[in-house]
Amino acid sequence: MSITSDEVNYLVYRYLRESGFEHSAFTLANEALIAKSNVNQNAIPHGALISFLQKGLLYQEIETHLSEDGSESTCDEPFSLVSKHVCTSGHSKSKTIKEDKYEREDVRMKDTADEDRSSYEYQEIQQSNVTVLEGHQSEVFICSWNASSSALASGSGDSTARIWSILPGPCGTPSNDPPIVLQHVNTSNQEKSKDVTTLDWSSGESPLLATGSYDGLARVWSPKGALVATLAKHQGAIFSLKWNKKGDYLLSGSVDKTAIVWDVRAGVALQQFENHQAPTLDVDWRNNTQFATCSTDKMIYICELGKSKPLRMFSGHEDEVNAIKWDPSGSILASCSDDGTAKIWSLKADRPVHDFREHTKEIYTMKWSPTGPGSENPNKPLVLATASFDATVKLWDIESGAMVQNLTRHTEPVYSVSFSPNGEFLASGSFDRCLHIWSVRDGTLIRTYRGSGGIFEVCWNGIGDKVAACFSNNTVCVIDFRV
Repeated sequence: MSITSDEVNYLVYRYLRESGFEHSAFTLANEALIAKSNVNQNAIPHGALISFLQKGLLYQEIETHLSEDGSESTCDEPFSLVSKHVCTSGHSKSKTIKEDKYEREDVRMKDTADEDRSSYEYQEIQQSNVTVLEGHQSEVFICSWNASSSALASGSGDSTARIWSILPGPCGTPSNDPPIVLQHVNTSNQEKSKDVTTLDWSSGESPLLATGSYDGLARVWSPKGALVATLAKHQGAIFSLKWNKKGDYLLSGSVDKTAIVWDVRAGVALQQFENHQAPTLDVDWRNNTQFATCSTDKMIYICELGKSKPLRMFSGHEDEVNAIKWDPSGSILASCSDDGTAKIWSLKADRPVHDFREHTKEIYTMKWSPTGPGSENPNKPLVLATASFDATVKLWDIESGAMVQNLTRHTEPVYSVSFSPNGEFLASGSFDRCLHIWSVRDGTLIRTYRGSGGIFEVCWNGIGDKVAACFSNNTVCVIDFRV
């Protein structure tokens, strides 16, 4: 038996990625040269490090309590990775370890079955209503629909983005057309550029796809896969990319602490904003010239193209600010943080209008409903959805500041939420491998699909009859949804 430092480093790297510690994972990947290791990354299952630790702990427990005759000594003290174990009693059990294991498994299965029967009814999405898209060679971190066509883009840790042609009508049958593969290669040394971390379609009749990667380059592609532009100015990984509503400017945020506004057609950086003291995690346009940025430095800045100083800066979060989103009207800004809170900000005030503190762990992301002023559903109330590592999704009424729904069916961290175009349904994806679809009106779980890996991202198509989800097992799934 042999264990190499490359193997240990990669297992730790995967654990950090799977647990949401993106910045720590990025640092380790660079210092340990993860991309140049000889580890077969596709052969490593999800949760490998924890699995090895659990098995090692179990072996140590058995070795400590196993008698020469094969019986196991009774001990009420649990084993721990970091504390010394002291047995509380030493008499032998008459059952062997194997018999006890099977008996405990029977009890667990009965308890689970009883729990399932007691839960309220919902419809499980059958595999026949799911199109599984295969081809990526590593985890798929992000996906996004082209608003003007049936094209779906995905970005992965295999140094590629892919554009999939999704057939109209019911899901279950993949298209005969292979995906368009967008290779992310550093042209200076021909090395693959590691993870594709973010992507976004522009609006309009001739949309372009922008992708950001760990190599610090933003790339712009045509729907047919032609490389339109390579935008180079950042000095570190790009974590966020957003087109403005007009579709002529692209905004990027990077680990180099800056945000850049690009004129894509000219292929130049119009302005670089150096407000933050730590990596910029997210960016979002308010309109065609104003935008917000957030960072691990706990700060939020409101900026405008052509102005050197921020229009506003918001402080109040006590930990990293993971995401920011303007509401459909561009009048209020939502933020969420590792401090477990989500806050609503107005340009008219220095302090948050609302401070939501019902989550018990980090809030990874959030989304506004496509409702209320400035949306295509102006007569429906505006709602904010927040997704947390506490395995819950919460819906908030912005007018009153009250939590109106607490969605608790997930069992592991929730990484993504997405509203249907009409604002009536919410999709959520978690590392418990489940995609849930909820009624926004009453919080009822109405559909669920269990995949074969943790879910990083979910998104609705423009029509509202399909939901895409990207998984840690290298696949993208498209679910048919019709009420």
